[in-house]
Amino acid sequence: MNKIIIFSDGSSRGNPGPGGFASVICFGENDLTNVIELGGSEKNTTNNRMELTGAVEAFEELKKRKINGSVILYSDSSYVIKGISSWIKGWEANDWRTKDKKDVLNKDLWQRLTQVSSGFDVSWKVISGHVGIPGNERCDEIATSYATGETPVLFDGPMSEYKIPILDLSADQSKVEDKKSKSGKSGKAYSYISLVDGEIKIHKTWSECEARVKGKSNVRFKKSMSKIDEEKIVEDFTKRR
Repeated sequence: MNKIIIFSDGSSRGNPGPGGFASVICFGENDLTNVIELGGSEKNTTNNRMELTGAVEAFEELKKRKINGSVILYSDSSYVIKGISSWIKGWEANDWRTKDKKDVLNKDLWQRLTQVSSGFDVSWKVISGHVGIPGNERCDEIATSYATGETPVLFDGPMSEYKIPILDLSADQSKVEDKKSKSGKSGKAYSYISLVDGEIKIHKTWSECEARVKGKSNVRFKKSMSKIDEEKIVEDFTKRR
């Protein structure tokens, strides 16, 4: 049986806007001896859809190549990891409706991920993004390139020829501490998140967020200071829909 490690990521330039997804798959029967890089783009999408697509495409590739085995998937998106390992059970039981009877966002991708990952023994693990973990950094590079209209060269071959220390899961602690220091609410915003009529949207400016929530009742909105902070807010809003 193969041992398989997957790193996946997604990116969008605007939410919605042009986006890109990426995966790096490491696998081998007795050791991780092979590497496959995947990536692609969509013209009008969201960050969460690209995060999900990165994971979906990795499993699609494994099935296409008939690579079976035990999988560990790493993503810096708590939306993906908590969604597939926890929230999805409630969504399925509630006929893909939220507690407020709204349709679950990205239902099509959640169903695809459930389908393509079936048959694998999967451990879903969230990791910190942009703290120097090579697998995460490479996925971010690929996804961002596609989101900005570039076409990066993707590797597919033996681990011995791969130049990235992909299996290094250690993080740059200075970057970790920097992320912690930016988790407060003072200073320049990373984004603004709004929840209106059960639908979550991410805005790059306060004026965009304000225009969406102003004058409406039963809304929620919040400022994030980093990508991790943004994902935590989206997670909280998702639970409260």
